Amino acid sequence: MLNMRKLLEAAGVIALATAGLGSAARADDAPGGDGWWDTVKFSGYVEAGGTAGSGGDNDPNNLNWGHLFTDKNDRVLLNQLSLTLERAIDSKKSYDVGFKFQGMYGTDARYTHFLGELDRATHNREQFDVVEAWLLFHTPWLGEGGTDIKIGQYVTLEGAEVIDPRGNFFYSHSYIFNFGIPFKHTGVLAATHVNSMLDLYYGVDTGVNTTFGERGDNNDAVAFHGGFGLNLMNGDLTILATTHIGPENPDEIETVPAVPVPGANDKLRYLNDVTVVWKVNKQLTATADFNYIRDELAKADGFGAAGYLAYSLNDNVSFGLRGEIWRDDKGFFVGAFPGNLDFVNAEIGRPNTSISLFPSGTTYYAITAGLNWKPNVDKEFAGLVVRPEVRWDHSSDTKPFDGGTDHDQFTFGADVIVPFKIWH
Repeated sequence: MLNMRKLLEAAGVIALATAGLGSAARADDAPGGDGWWDTVKFSGYVEAGGTAGSGGDNDPNNLNWGHLFTDKNDRVLLNQLSLTLERAIDSKKSYDVGFKFQGMYGTDARYTHFLGELDRATHNREQFDVVEAWLLFHTPWLGEGGTDIKIGQYVTLEGAEVIDPRGNFFYSHSYIFNFGIPFKHTGVLAATHVNSMLDLYYGVDTGVNTTFGERGDNNDAVAFHGGFGLNLMNGDLTILATTHIGPENPDEIETVPAVPVPGANDKLRYLNDVTVVWKVNKQLTATADFNYIRDELAKADGFGAAGYLAYSLNDNVSFGLRGEIWRDDKGFFVGAFPGNLDFVNAEIGRPNTSISLFPSGTTYYAITAGLNWKPNVDKEFAGLVVRPEVRWDHSSDTKPFDGGTDHDQFTFGADVIVPFKIWH
């Protein structure tokens, strides 16, 4: 079983190390000069955590099935050490330029790589990754609020959960996040702010988690990414409906000699998601995430929904509940990746016998209850949060948990996120 005392001790070490970094470069050390540089920010965060539960008793890899970022049972993980250099656009100007570069080191990078970009820099559990690297051009074109054009590498529009842990209530992720949406794209994405209620999104990219070149793209096709957003009730109700459409399967299996995959560049994968966020009042927020994914080459479907409730007791303590049902009708989408390069190998088309899949359909159910505790800390580390949770997973028609022996899996998890500012 995971020693939670060791986890808390590790969190304390991270907090002290981060405090040293923050004191070495305070917010008032920002570059000199007025104007453009004054809006550039350099910051970071550290996330570490672990899980303990029923997933590893009969599993030689000690895995939590259905998890990605929290897949390693009974271990303390350095999930993410991230640094971000960014400048937000000023939408009040007719023209403006912003940018973001976010790099990451940690165990989460095993799943967030762009193909061909740092994905084989190391075989260790902790890896390097470029999360985002883009320029954003604000223009007065088309809509009342203008059009913003993003060029580079960016996270997907889809889903209620994100790679940056500060944007999520829970430590573990939903099936929708893990298996129903993309993580990142390389391309061009525009957002036209038609009016105060409607935003339109549209762009082209190289595909899911891909970039350019033979090692950067697992096929030779482009994809469409877009949708629309509604801002209602003075911003208290938002609806984001998005899709990503393009071939995503590798066009060859990397054996010797390589084996072509007929139809890989023609058969589409449709990833569709609708996220609804309702701020009921100052304390309560309700979120619903609806998902449908279709792969034409595999003739497989995945679909489901997740619901979230988050209640703020006060400025320091919040409670959350997440419930989810997700159907993998042929066992094509959900899997486990025990090796440190297994996920990348699966994307690129490299055979790997350690990857675990169940070639039969099932419906997954998951319920997660958690707590967010934000202690009072120095303003340089505002946003520090500890997130304990308890989770139950169930598979209706297969036994994927605990090494293929159980319909159910229980996990107890906790992490700590320590943000820090270098200059602001």
